[in-house]
Amino acid sequence: MVYTSMSSLAGSKVRGGKALYGARIGILMLEAQFPRIPGDMGHAETWPFPVHYKIVRSASPQRVVLQGAQGLLDTFIAAAQELVADGVDGISTNCGFLALYQRELQAAVPVPVLTSSLMQVPMVQATLPAGKRVGVLTISKASMTPAHLQAAGLALDTPLWGAEGGQEFTRAILGNEDSLDVAASEADLIQAALDFQAAQGDLGAIVLECTNMIPYARAVQRATGLPVYSIYSALCWFQSALRPPVWSEMHP
Repeated sequence: MVYTSMSSLAGSKVRGGKALYGARIGILMLEAQFPRIPGDMGHAETWPFPVHYKIVRSASPQRVVLQGAQGLLDTFIAAAQELVADGVDGISTNCGFLALYQRELQAAVPVPVLTSSLMQVPMVQATLPAGKRVGVLTISKASMTPAHLQAAGLALDTPLWGAEGGQEFTRAILGNEDSLDVAASEADLIQAALDFQAAQGDLGAIVLECTNMIPYARAVQRATGLPVYSIYSALCWFQSALRPPVWSEMHP
């Protein structure tokens, strides 16, 4: 990460107009109590750059995932507008199912919006060898509707697999429990990914829908041997455009 030194500002005239600086991306957070371990989108130390969080009150995991975020659009729009007023240059959310609100949030704020890791799927597909397909591993396949896929720009026949069959991860997150067995969650996601790979013979890459899956991405990659994408890869790409590196500051 490159920091601007005071000497580099000498003789410069700087401009204001924002309430905060240095955090380019604003993240709309669900209101939840489950543990957010390092790697989770909601753990600030996950990111190699500053982010600005805003909790969207009443947006519980159950309401957003299992109930289709019904009745929450205006609340999310208001929260996104507040983030922009604070000074962020891009908006994201911490639930892949909020792809449902991609177009509405784009229309409501004057900055780029990337609601969901699902939006990477067409780009990832374009990188794969002939005959291979990208698939989505989601926290709840039963809740992933054609409307979610369409909102994120995905084909309706995109391969999907859910983590519901596990013992810990889906239950603890969607149940908004106050404890989480990390090893059991990792085992759940590894097994789900291996089952997905076995069932989908042409699987060439995996996109993790759930933003709480980031800590387990490496374990999934090692188990399957496939490229694994998540909201972490999406936001690192997003940030790289909102604040491109200044290469002249990185060498003598």
